[in-house]
Amino acid sequence: MFDEANAQWGLVHALVLDGKGGARPVARHELTELQLQAQESLWLHWDRGHPQTHAWLRNDSGLSEFSCNLLLEENTRPRLLSLPDHELLLFLRGVNLNPGAEPEDMVSVRIFAAAQRVISLRLRPLRATDELVQQLLDGHGPRTASELILWLSQFLTDKIQDLVTDLSEATDEEEERNDADECYNPDHGRLLQIRRRAASLRRFLAPQRDIFGQLSRSRLPWFVDDDTDYWNELNNSMTRYLEELELTRERVGLLLDAEDRRLSERMNRTMYRFGVITGIFLPMSFLTGLLGINVGGIPGAANPDGFLVACGLIVALAVGQWWLYRRLRWL
Repeated sequence: MFDEANAQWGLVHALVLDGKGGARPVARHELTELQLQAQESLWLHWDRGHPQTHAWLRNDSGLSEFSCNLLLEENTRPRLLSLPDHELLLFLRGVNLNPGAEPEDMVSVRIFAAAQRVISLRLRPLRATDELVQQLLDGHGPRTASELILWLSQFLTDKIQDLVTDLSEATDEEEERNDADECYNPDHGRLLQIRRRAASLRRFLAPQRDIFGQLSRSRLPWFVDDDTDYWNELNNSMTRYLEELELTRERVGLLLDAEDRRLSERMNRTMYRFGVITGIFLPMSFLTGLLGINVGGIPGAANPDGFLVACGLIVALAVGQWWLYRRLRWL
């Protein structure tokens, strides 16, 4: 659901959770007079790049200047900050699945959460929020503010799982081809892309894993009782993804090392053969050059069998070199 009337104000989604898994949309002008029931919660999802978002956040949201500055800062990384009155700021990253974008160029979502209110900001579209909105409209979504941020984190993590799985399968494919064919030359560009993506993902997932660990130990009064168990599961899932990414990087490194060794061995064999051939033909080239100089006094020049004798000497020299190289185990 995308409300065009709200979009002109920078408001992407505005929903009131009914406490039963459903939600109803609200317009931008209704926010001032909106009164929530005890079981209801408000979720406002804003476009951080819209100027009206900045104006509303600083003038009408009721948040402190400190919170507004953090939510609107240009660059940030995954982190969790506790605020007075049992409120929190949560900065997460999600996979960039927008058309033409690199998945590892992750999208940031900044969240302010309180007992009955969640304010989230994004700069680029997130599929996770769209799926969460659809769940709410279908009546099967989160019931409270704490479940809302938990579900959003879960959707973000699911998208990460898909990308980690794709990287692992791509590495499996390269390993199988390398093991099946000794002459197979792996695609260096593809391997380097896998390694770069794994490194980029790990950069943001490591602190995000720590955030989930902190939330699993959190005891905020507005958290649902079993929320900590789900945060702990997200922490375990993120730990597994980080281990898989690290393993993928090592496997790609081994593939690249194996290819380097293979190229080095091939080059050594080529240079060895070249050296042997050079060693065989160098004495013969010297002999033919010596006999071919245009001066008098060359032995056998007047002998009609001199050419055959010279050829015999060259063949004898070649045979002698072959025997010597075999004796030295160079051949």
